Amino acid sequence: MGSGVSIGNGDTELAPHPLRAVILGEVHARPFTPISVPCRIIHFAFETSGTRAQQDRANLVKLCLERGLNPPSATEKHHRAPFGTTTLRWEQHSEFTTYTWEIPGPGLAPFHPDASSVTCAMQALPQPGLLLVAIDLHLLADDPDQTAPEKLFDKSSLAVAENSDGMALYATDFQISESGFVRILVADRGMPAERAGALVQRLIEIETYRTLALLGLPEAQKLAPSISASEKRLVAVTAQMQQSSDLDSNHKLLEELTALAAEVEAGAAASVFRFGATRAYEEIVEQRLQTIGERKVGGWPTWSSFLTRRMKPALRTCVTIEQRQSNLSLKLARAANLLRTRVDVELEQQNQSLLRSMNARTRLQLRLQSTVEGLSVAAITYYVVGLFGYVVKAAHDSGTMHIEPSIITAAFVPVAALTIWWIIGHVRRKHIAEED
Repeated sequence: MGSGVSIGNGDTELAPHPLRAVILGEVHARPFTPISVPCRIIHFAFETSGTRAQQDRANLVKLCLERGLNPPSATEKHHRAPFGTTTLRWEQHSEFTTYTWEIPGPGLAPFHPDASSVTCAMQALPQPGLLLVAIDLHLLADDPDQTAPEKLFDKSSLAVAENSDGMALYATDFQISESGFVRILVADRGMPAERAGALVQRLIEIETYRTLALLGLPEAQKLAPSISASEKRLVAVTAQMQQSSDLDSNHKLLEELTALAAEVEAGAAASVFRFGATRAYEEIVEQRLQTIGERKVGGWPTWSSFLTRRMKPALRTCVTIEQRQSNLSLKLARAANLLRTRVDVELEQQNQSLLRSMNARTRLQLRLQSTVEGLSVAAITYYVVGLFGYVVKAAHDSGTMHIEPSIITAAFVPVAALTIWWIIGHVRRKHIAEED
C-alpha cells in the first residue's frame, strides 16, 4: 500500500498522511517465516553504521540483479531472496545489518558438516562491515540419541529450556565453536512450521541483541579509570576550597573544576549512544525470553537464569558507570557554582573597596577644587582690580575724576570679588547640571 492511497472517490476523497503507509507497514515488516524440520540457519550480524549501510544495500542490489532476482527498494529495510534451495533474509537496522541464510536439508547429525562449509553463499557479497554475530542454528526432530544437549555443548556453560507448551527444546553454551559460530540446537517435538519459524527467529534475536547489548561493557571499562581519577580530583579540589581564601587561588581552582567538568561531559557525550543502545538491547532480550515462556529441563539452567547470572553483572557495570558520570557531572556543577559564588563575592568586596577609595579621592579632589576656586577668585580679582585701578588713575590724572583713586579702587575690591565668585560658581553649577 503506497502513501498516496486515499479513502473514497471523486470529490469525497480523504488525503492520507504521507507517513501513513510506512507506519501501517511497520507492523508487518518482520513476519515470522514458516520453517520446516529439518533446517539449518546460518545468521550473521555486521556493524554497518554510517555510509557502510548504503554500500551494503548497493552490493545486495547488484547481487540480486546479477542473478535475476528482485532487489530491495531504496527504503526497504527487510528483504527475502531465494538463492537456489537456500533463502536469504536481509535486515538493516540502525547500526547493524543481518544476513540470515535458511538452508533446508535432511536430518543429518547436529552441526555437521561444519558451518563454514555451508556459508559459501555469503562469499558472493563483499563483507558489509565488521562481524559482530555469527550463529549456527540447527532445527532437528527430537531424537535423544542425537540431540541430547549434554553431548553437544560444554556442560559448564550449557543452558537448556523448553518453550511454553513443551513442543520444542532449545540449547546452547553461548561459546564460539572452532568454526567461529555460536551454536544453537532446537529439537522439534511436533511444532507447526509457523511456530518453528517464530521460535527460531526469537532465539536468533536473543543471541544477536545479547551480543550488541554487551558492546557497552568495553566502553564502561574504558571510562572507569578516568571517572575514578576525576572523582578523586574533585575530592582534592573541594578540600582545597575549604582552605583557599584569596581570589587568585579561587580562580585557579575554578579553572581546574571547569576543565574537569569539560572532560567528564566529553566522556558522557561520547558514551551516551552506546549506553542507551545497551539498555534498549537488554530490554529486547528480556522481552523475547518472556514471549517464549521458558520451562526448566532437568538440572540445567534456562536461558533466562544463565543470562541473568552471566550477563546482568556486565550490564550493571554499564548502568553504574553511566550513573557515576551523571552524579559526577552534578557534583562538579555544584562545586563550580559554589566556587563561582565565592569568587563573585570576593570580586564584589574588592569593588566595594575600590569604590570607597574612589570616593575618598573624589572628596579630596573636591577639597582641592574648592581651594583652587578660592585661589582663582583671588587671582582674577587681583588682576581685575589692577586693571580697574589703571582706569581710575587715568581718569583722575586727566581731571575727569576728583576722588582719590585708591579710595575708589579699595571700594571696587569687594564688588569685583563677589562678582567673580558668583560667575565661577554659576559656571560650575551649569557644568554639573549638564553632566547629570
